[in-house]
Amino acid sequence: MSDILAENLSGKSVMGADGTELGLLYNITMDISSGELHDLIVEPDEELPGRVVDFDRNEDGRFRIPVSRVQAVKDYIVVER
Repeated sequence: MSDILAENLSGKSVMGADGTELGLLYNITMDISSGELHDLIVEPDEELPGRVVDFDRNEDGRFRIPVSRVQAVKDYIVVER
């Protein structure tokens, strides 16, 4: 995957590889000492039924999607479900 600036990801739509719109990217977590990225924090789409998504949620109800599940970053961030 090519390099992408974090500022270009803010507010980008996140979609499952099956075409399900999951929500908007809220933040990305990382290990400060190593710089390794951990999770995408995604604000869920309001119309997305909770039972459709198997990702963990943080204390604010946002999805925690491991960066390892990212398949593509273009118009959407596409993640493996």
